[in-house]
Amino acid sequence: MNDSSAPAGISKSLFGFSIFYGGMVCIAGVLGNKQVAMGPLAVEAGIFAFLLLVVTSSAIAELHGREVANKLVLIGFVPLVASLLLTLAVLAVPASPDMQPERLDAFNLMMAGTPRIWAAGIVAYGTSTFLNVTIFSWLKGREGGKLLWLRAGISSVLSQIVDTLLFISIAFYGVFPITELLVGQMIAKVVLSIVLVPALVYLFVGIGRKLDAQPA
Repeated sequence: MNDSSAPAGISKSLFGFSIFYGGMVCIAGVLGNKQVAMGPLAVEAGIFAFLLLVVTSSAIAELHGREVANKLVLIGFVPLVASLLLTLAVLAVPASPDMQPERLDAFNLMMAGTPRIWAAGIVAYGTSTFLNVTIFSWLKGREGGKLLWLRAGISSVLSQIVDTLLFISIAFYGVFPITELLVGQMIAKVVLSIVLVPALVYLFVGIGRKLDAQPA
């Protein structure tokens, strides 16, 4: 569909969701520097951006098919890797002498992740998001267009379990005992996947259909 806001040959929903997806890929790692309390559990805040990646890829799979959704996930590596390289470059450049020392220390503490954590994020992102699209699309093949909420919930829960296992194990195994962190993160992600993801997928699919229904 052609219009004034999307390039030729790209639907409005795909164009808009792709931009949104790229932003969530980049911000997830930054938000992950803060832990938020969910009852007795401490959860890194990047989970909220990551769940939006799951929601967006599921909505794209529903609207445009598995192949397009997988391409979106693959292209997501570009802003992810580019943002990591840019972070390394900025950290390597000497800070201005006018910059307040406490601000510089806070920036370095937040942004100077270890290569092991960065690698864990890349592996977990790729594996879990591809898995989400695969499970969502497979269930759609079995159920057709029905039970969107169930397909979204199941694919999100399973992909988030894998995401947690990969990220925590790669990033922290051997550094400290990870069992408690694994269990806490997994419970939180499963609960959020059940409570939030199905409703958000319905919302995104509805927005996408309205965008694509608008005249060129």
